[in-house]
Amino acid sequence: MPAASTRRDWIFGSVGSVTFAAIAAAREHAHRAVKTTHPSPFEFFTAIEAADVAALAAQILPSDDGPGADEAGVIYFIDRALATFDADRQGVYRSGMPEIQGIAARPKDDQLQLVRSIEKSEFFEVVRTHTLLGYLGSPNYGGNRNQVGWKYIQFDDRMAWEPPFGYYDAETK
Repeated sequence: MPAASTRRDWIFGSVGSVTFAAIAAAREHAHRAVKTTHPSPFEFFTAIEAADVAALAAQILPSDDGPGADEAGVIYFIDRALATFDADRQGVYRSGMPEIQGIAARPKDDQLQLVRSIEKSEFFEVVRTHTLLGYLGSPNYGGNRNQVGWKYIQFDDRMAWEPPFGYYDAETK
């Protein structure tokens, strides 16, 4: 009689060893990139491209009334996404990055003006989406450094929740 299968056995059997290894490697890379005080080498961007995309992300999610894209390290999330699970978006970045070339060296007002000129483009939409995902996603994926995004929105990272779930139902019985 065969031994009973566990959920873990099923998961490992369902996910091919190559796929599982790639996911584990991506998670580990992102985890190290976020935790380190020394910048990790980029996989998709050059250092200059990363600076320009980081400046654009900082205009999308500025550090004015709380931590923004810079503090959350969203550039590492974006780089890792483009090198792995969202590689099909590389073309959007390659075609859009010439429009923002040198934005990191410009004054903030000039940066904002440039952002307004491209805000209807597909490139801007993809960067905006990646910025928000990098800010609010799990730190395991390369962004949300030190959980600054979660802390800002007061997200409680727990394994399980019980009612009341938030202020909105704390007084209901």
